[in-house]
Order: sequence, then C-alpha cells, then structure tokens
Amino acid sequence: MNTRAESILRFYAMQMSEPEHTYFCEAERASVTGGTAPAWAMMYGLYCREPDSFSRFHRLSVDEIWSFYEGDPFRLYLLFPDGSSKEIVMGGREKDGQVRQFCIPAGVWQGACLEPDSLYALYGCTTVPGFTPACFEIGRRTELTVRYPEKSGILGMLAF
Repeated sequence: MNTRAESILRFYAMQMSEPEHTYFCEAERASVTGGTAPAWAMMYGLYCREPDSFSRFHRLSVDEIWSFYEGDPFRLYLLFPDGSSKEIVMGGREKDGQVRQFCIPAGVWQGACLEPDSLYALYGCTTVPGFTPACFEIGRRTELTVRYPEKSGILGMLAF
C-alpha cells in the first residue's frame, strides 16, 4: 500500500462505502436543516490502488461539488439525462487541463477512478442540500448500457 494513502485512511478513519466502493468519512454537516436534510454536507474521499477503490456509477438527487485536494489525477465519468456524456480529469496540473473543482448537477450518473499511472487521490464532495441516503441511487450496468452504449467499456468496470 502507498504509505501516504495508508496515512490518510488512518488519520481520517475512513471506511469503505458500499455499494459505491470508495473510502470516505464525513467531514462536516450544516447545523441548519432544510426540511429533512441539512443545508449542506461535506465528506472526504480517497481513491487508491492498494487497497483498490473507485466510485461505481451512481446519481444523486442533489448537486455535488467535487474538490481535488492532493495526490494523483482521477477521472470523473458523467452520463447526462439527455444521453450525452463528459469526462473530467480532477487533479493539480491545471496546465494539463486538470481541474481542482467541478459541480455535478443533480440527476447526472457519475463514476470515477484513478488514472492509469495514479496511486492515490484525496478529494472532497460537498452536497447542497446535504447528503442523506435517500438522495443516492446506484447504477445498474444493464440499464445504463442500453441508454449509453458508447460507454459500455467503462460501465463494465464501474457499474453493477
């Protein structure tokens, strides 16, 4: 295991989130609520090679702001309701087209994994309103492949 990834896992006491398959811990949650959910919530996440972690395709019913903090680049795969798709490389090398922050609108299918030569990435996700389990839906490979056939390769890797 990468010693920095191991240090991050221990420091933040991260746990594997299933079925998404990523390491995470909650960082903060707003004390003010908007009905049944907090006004906002933030978590830290970690992708690493050992032990392997990534984000299976899922969608949220709330907007989600992704922030890259440290480590190596990773790729977000986005599948939009209109049938289009987009890939975003999150990382610290802006001159190479990587971005440090990106907002995924509610209802967009998303999956993510490290780039081929990457070892680990520490990132954060902030949801507005705050995350609750009710806003999360895991993607199913068979259904997503029918809707997004050109993405069958990555769906085979990152979807149930």
